[in-house]
Amino acid sequence: MKAKFLASAGIVAATAVALTGCSGGNGGGDGGGSEAASCTNTIVNAEAPQVTVWAWYPAFDQVVDNFNNANDDVQICWTNAGQGNDEYTKFSTSIESGSGAPDVIQLESEVLSSFTIRDALVDLTEYGANDVEGDYAEGAWEDASSGDAVYAIPVDGGPMGMLYRQDIFDAAGIEVPTTWEEFEAAARTLKDSGDGAVIADFPTNGRAFNQALFAQAGSEPFVYDSANPQEIGITVNDDGAKKVLEYWNGLVEDGLVATDDAFTADYNTKLVDGSYAVYLAAAWGPGYLQGLSDSDPDAVWRAAPLPLWDEANPVQVNWGGSTFAVTEQAENKELAARVAMEIFGNEERMNLGVDEGALFPSYLPVLESPEFENKEYEFFGGQQINKDVFLDAAAGYEGATFSPFQNYAYDQLTEQIYAMVQGEKDADQALDDLQSSLEQYATEQGFTIK
Repeated sequence: MKAKFLASAGIVAATAVALTGCSGGNGGGDGGGSEAASCTNTIVNAEAPQVTVWAWYPAFDQVVDNFNNANDDVQICWTNAGQGNDEYTKFSTSIESGSGAPDVIQLESEVLSSFTIRDALVDLTEYGANDVEGDYAEGAWEDASSGDAVYAIPVDGGPMGMLYRQDIFDAAGIEVPTTWEEFEAAARTLKDSGDGAVIADFPTNGRAFNQALFAQAGSEPFVYDSANPQEIGITVNDDGAKKVLEYWNGLVEDGLVATDDAFTADYNTKLVDGSYAVYLAAAWGPGYLQGLSDSDPDAVWRAAPLPLWDEANPVQVNWGGSTFAVTEQAENKELAARVAMEIFGNEERMNLGVDEGALFPSYLPVLESPEFENKEYEFFGGQQINKDVFLDAAAGYEGATFSPFQNYAYDQLTEQIYAMVQGEKDADQALDDLQSSLEQYATEQGFTIK
């Protein structure tokens, strides 16, 4: 029974899609199964044991050099094996072949279960992970854990906020919305103003973005624990998800939002040319936004908290975030675990990730530092966006549970939302159909549905 759904998980992992811009082995660092690791960085002490690492973090070369210069007894041999899907496909291949994986690998939180179910990742509690739990944001640690097991060390997160065009709002006489009711009213005011912009985009391929919006209304789609890997609870059509999807479908039907696919060239252009007045974004969004070309030179960007359903009971949500995990193919798991815990578990190196790579840290000594809290962002007119928006969002995020076939679930969600915005079904039917498709898939793969 287990072999059946393990093989399926491999297929799912191979079709994974990256959702964030950031985030010695026996197979070598190039993923090709070579005997000698191929490093893209300089090894400072050739006599020290090496730990191979796959990662795609921005400016990671500086972080690796800092680590290697600071540690005589261990060296990192780093390779960028690809971002998201590219890396996951290589890792999946190495799992099937039994060789070629690195010692330490960057994985997004949402795909951890897809690899733990294949017995591909090490439970780090044996190597002292619980000793550093207090150094990390609660929600980020929860995302890297399953039951009593800890399968990765958090690095960066994606607490959500709202990036908006203050100049467009001012021209239309719109106050910054704090609730979703006010957001809809602002969308109608903007449409009536004749500006030509819509308030925002609601992408059918939003995947983790859409799931985060559902979670803000109390949706809990999956119940899963790696201690009982053959059992899963699935409730993707709960009241919270239906409330949110009905809301957005109403905005779509009234022409108040766009339904462009996210992260295409056209979408990127519209983010910065005034087509959308709002970018509902994770904390990595400001860095993504600043990296786009063809920006409107007259744009005035500011940041505000994500609108709420109930101001008296605020719920904070997260979109994205990545971790370091140790693979079962690591020859020296204790040393690999040390690297996973220490590479960004250091203020100097985490600050390199923040300043050079635009990471939003999960590491509390940096996350809660006055320097990070009071950091001013020129792109936002000197606004202290961490203090104003993202620190509260990070502190309020309590974590989420992902399925061991999360990417398949996202693909099915995309199909259903697309059918909805095409007018083929309403929000309730879309989510009911999603529920049926995931229950059928889980059963076919050997899971017992709780």
